[in-house]
Amino acid sequence: MDQILRRRFQLYGAVQGVGFRPFVYRLARELGLSGKVQNSALGAVVEVEGSSDVVGEFTRRLPQQKPPACVILSMEVSELPPAGYPDFSIVESSVSETKSAVVLPDLATCADCLAEIFDPEARRYGYAFTNCTNCGPRYTILESIPYDRANTTMRDFAMCADCRAEYENPLDRRFHAQPIACPRCGPQLNEEVESAARRLEAGEILAVKGIGGFQLVCDACASEPVRRLRKRKNREEKPFAVMFPGLDSVRRNCVVSEAEIAILTSPAAPILLLRPAPGIELAPEVSMGSPFVGAMLPYSPLHHRLLRCFGRPVVATSGNLSDEPIAIANEEAQQRLKGLADAFLLHNRPIARPCDDSVVRVTAQGRPMLLRRARGYAPLPVLVPQELPRVLAVGAHLKNTIAIAFGRRVFLSQHVGDLESVEAYRNFQRAIHDLSRLYEFEPEVVACDLHPDYLSTQYAEGLGLPLVRVQHHLAHVAACAAENEVKPPYLGVAWDGTGLGTDGAIWGSEFFLVTDREMRRVGHLRPFRLPGGDQAARDCRRVAVALLEHCGRNVELGLPEKDLAEIKGLLERGRTVPWTTSMGRLFDGVAALSGVALANRFEGQAPMKLEAAISRSQVSSYPVVLDRGELDWRPVVDALLRDRDCGVPAGEIAAKFHETAARWVLAMAQAVAVPSVVLSGGVFQNADLSARVVSLLEAEKFRVFLHQRVPPNDGGIALGQAVLAGASCFTGRREDVIR
Repeated sequence: MDQILRRRFQLYGAVQGVGFRPFVYRLARELGLSGKVQNSALGAVVEVEGSSDVVGEFTRRLPQQKPPACVILSMEVSELPPAGYPDFSIVESSVSETKSAVVLPDLATCADCLAEIFDPEARRYGYAFTNCTNCGPRYTILESIPYDRANTTMRDFAMCADCRAEYENPLDRRFHAQPIACPRCGPQLNEEVESAARRLEAGEILAVKGIGGFQLVCDACASEPVRRLRKRKNREEKPFAVMFPGLDSVRRNCVVSEAEIAILTSPAAPILLLRPAPGIELAPEVSMGSPFVGAMLPYSPLHHRLLRCFGRPVVATSGNLSDEPIAIANEEAQQRLKGLADAFLLHNRPIARPCDDSVVRVTAQGRPMLLRRARGYAPLPVLVPQELPRVLAVGAHLKNTIAIAFGRRVFLSQHVGDLESVEAYRNFQRAIHDLSRLYEFEPEVVACDLHPDYLSTQYAEGLGLPLVRVQHHLAHVAACAAENEVKPPYLGVAWDGTGLGTDGAIWGSEFFLVTDREMRRVGHLRPFRLPGGDQAARDCRRVAVALLEHCGRNVELGLPEKDLAEIKGLLERGRTVPWTTSMGRLFDGVAALSGVALANRFEGQAPMKLEAAISRSQVSSYPVVLDRGELDWRPVVDALLRDRDCGVPAGEIAAKFHETAARWVLAMAQAVAVPSVVLSGGVFQNADLSARVVSLLEAEKFRVFLHQRVPPNDGGIALGQAVLAGASCFTGRREDVIR
């Protein structure tokens, strides 16, 4: 007779709110095992009791057959004396432990729920809040852990008898689905969806309360409402995201691959950057000449119903003014958005926290690259190789996210945004308070950027905790290395727009040799001047003039004489003009010199246009000069100007410059000669550049690592800060600087 065993599984990860307990219940009952399963503040605990061979089969099938949305980060297994369980049961959640269970992101409507919504015979026909354990809101309704209805914003909606029966039936897909509701007992809209669709037909702008906040919605195929929305929102040229009714509509308007379709239709359902198709139906004011369309599909029952009724693509942009956080409460939205929207489509389910739409781009290798990490992805943690103290990392100034770290986990907040306004700074503070409260987190140390003027840095300084100031580009590199579990030695490459260097200059093209003992800066671009500082980040011609002056050249750039004299005067005086090694600004200057773009009306616009202009007949580059760790851009500018004078098309100039930038990385990697290369920073959002760098390096047998789960831009900075603050270089002094 087989020996009777009792085996306990402590699971850490996204195991709450994903149908994990009913799955375990069904598996145990199928195998004839007794025991229990329960949520805990750490994740979930399973105990099974039975013969050794059957317990072994359960152990094998548990991770193999788990629900699709379940993420098991780690699993501790222990053997215990038999307890004599009479059967298998689901027991009440435990709240007695330190809270570190992984909260699941909000998930797009699943196929089963979607079928119900459009089935006239189903009791949830047309219901805008239909969900089950495989889909629906999670993070944006959760107020405390564990994930039980009483701890969500659904607690005041008492279940009717039918919903209660589904909720309590272990064989039902809504078993313990915490947001479960129906038209009789759940949240309600303030207006019929059909009426809202007629408003869109009439050219109105709607403020729609979504999963993680309000969106401003209008007809994406009509110029007049889109122009009106741009004017009201104070959004000059930055493209609007577009929600398409379905995949057929996406295909008519965009060039989309199978890999991209998989991302669009995934449970995360992010905004995906796609190339426009010939004969695009969208109004030109949607993208304003951008080479990409930010496309997404409906991801909530309300969106599905609205788009089905309206039948055409809609602009679906954040419900806010520029530089402000999105609105989440009804009264707040009606006050803040009253000058932006013509009407409001509201509901009475409270939103616990704002969570904007995530943005993704597919790389040339077919891999997804997160550009904004929010709905569908946050707040899943990053598991890092080393144990960390309890670190609060406050991130950067632009594209801010914050992070809390303890053990081997770093929990990143959803995208907070640019800290450019009082409202944005308050939202940043709320994000810190919210994530800390959710996990009952008290930091031992706080990590921030070197830049003293960042509001995030000033917040960290005011906490009175041991402070670690982390150089911006080191944080970029550490973030990418951490999520890929890269071990030293490696070459870290951080290319972006700006970041304060340890010498007081503006860095942005940095190479670091990372060993077990240090992160040493070993290379960068030859420095150049930035006339006007922040003005140069907007007017690419200012950078171009500086590059020309350094090269002793004079080229007509279409600048008014007064402006040109001012810029040259600044460069001559010199003392008040900052030096930079910024690769992002060099891309700006090349965009202007090639005639592709003269200004950045929003961050990264000119480099985006430069990438889109690429036309390659053959792979060639401008001169690649590396002098004692310094990449000399002057021969590049000279050769570029010769091409321009000879009438070489801008597309070929763009291609040669991208090839040159990629070969700069190869040259530095060969000079440093370590086997692994880590790429980070906003410049590597450029899919063409990233692809060429990877191709060149892998051809020379280097191992190359790109970001996968956090953005390469400043949205990933908090992860790097947290890791470095907890690393061995942290000495425990009141204040450390990681340089």
